[in-house]
Amino acid sequence: MDPKSLFSLSDHLEALSKEGDPLEVLQETVDFEYFRAWLVEGLGYGDGAKGGRPPFDPVMMFKALILQAQHNLSDARMEFMIRDRLSWLRFLGLSLGDRTPDENTIRHFRNRLTETGTLKRVMKAFDWQLQKKGYIPMSGQLVDASLVPAPRQRNTEGEREAIKSGKSARDIWPNEPNKAAQKDTDARWTLKIGGKVRYRADGTPLPMIALPVFGYKSHISIDRRFGFIRGMAVTSASAADGRLLRQVVSTDNTSSEVWADSAYRSRRNEKWLSDQMLTSRIHRRKPMGKPMSKATSRANAAKSSIRAHVEHVFAHQKNRFNLFIRTIGLARAEAKLTLCNLAYNFNRLIFHERRECRG
Repeated sequence: MDPKSLFSLSDHLEALSKEGDPLEVLQETVDFEYFRAWLVEGLGYGDGAKGGRPPFDPVMMFKALILQAQHNLSDARMEFMIRDRLSWLRFLGLSLGDRTPDENTIRHFRNRLTETGTLKRVMKAFDWQLQKKGYIPMSGQLVDASLVPAPRQRNTEGEREAIKSGKSARDIWPNEPNKAAQKDTDARWTLKIGGKVRYRADGTPLPMIALPVFGYKSHISIDRRFGFIRGMAVTSASAADGRLLRQVVSTDNTSSEVWADSAYRSRRNEKWLSDQMLTSRIHRRKPMGKPMSKATSRANAAKSSIRAHVEHVFAHQKNRFNLFIRTIGLARAEAKLTLCNLAYNFNRLIFHERRECRG
C-alpha cells in the first residue's frame, strides 16, 4: 500500500477520535475481554490442533453482534457495514484488507450463542461485571413489557388454526419447504391499546384506540437505582404480562419493593411476592362497575411516578435501535432481544461513567 495512503488513513482515524467516536467510548467503558472465557467455553472452541481455517475471534464476533443490535441491521447489511466503516473496523480490531465475517458467519455465530445458552450466560456475566464496578441492584425493581413487531404473516383461516394448535411450519406446508422456511409460527397477533387520551367537546374521554400488532413481547425488570436491565423474558405478543412476573423479578435486589402496572396484579402474583418476602407496589385495578376511590387513585399515581422509568428503556431501544424482529422463531427473537438488552446496558454504563467523571 502507498505510504501516503497509510498516513491518510491514520489521520482520518485520528480525526474521528477527536470528533468523539462513540465506539471508542464503548471500547473504553466495557471490558469486552471479560466475556472471552464464557464465549470460548460456550462455543466449544478448540486449540486448532485438528487444522482447518481458524475461526474468527469470538470477542470480535460478539462485538459485531452488539453493533448489529445497536443499528438493527440484517446479517447481509451487517457484512457490508463492517467492510464499509473504518470506525467499525477499528472497534472490531480489524484492518483494511483483513478477512471480515460474511452474513453466514454472523448468523451461524449468533445461532451457536443461542443454541448453547452462551448468550444468557454472557448477559449474566455482564451483570456480575456491573456489581464489581459498584452498580449493585438496589432500591427495588421495576417490571414492564413492550410489544416488538415482526413481519406480518399472510395465512388462511385454516393455516391460522393449525398454527394456534401448535403445528410446525413443516407440518402445515409439507410440500412447500421454501414457504415453510419463511413462516413464523411462534409470533402472534394482539391488540395494543393506549396512546394519548383524547376528549370530546363536553370533556368526556373518547375510547382508547386499539391497534393490531404482530410479533413478540419483551418482558424486563430494571433496578430502580441505576436503571440496568437485570431480568428478561421473551414471549409471543399475545402472552399475558402477569404470567411472566416470576421469570423477570430478581431476589438479588437490596430492596424488597417491586413496581409494576395493574396487568401484573393477581392473587397468585401477590401470594408469590409475599412468599419471596417481596413488597408489592403493583397498581390496583379499578373496581368492576364502580369508580376508583381517591385514595387508590393517589396511590397509583405515586407508583406511576416511579414505575414510569422503565418506559424509558423501551423508548431508548425503539428510538435509537429501531427495534424490530427480522428473524423467524421464538429462539432467534430471544437472541435478538437479549443482544438489544445488552446493548442498552452498555449504553447505560457509559451514561453512569460519564456522570461520575463530571461529578
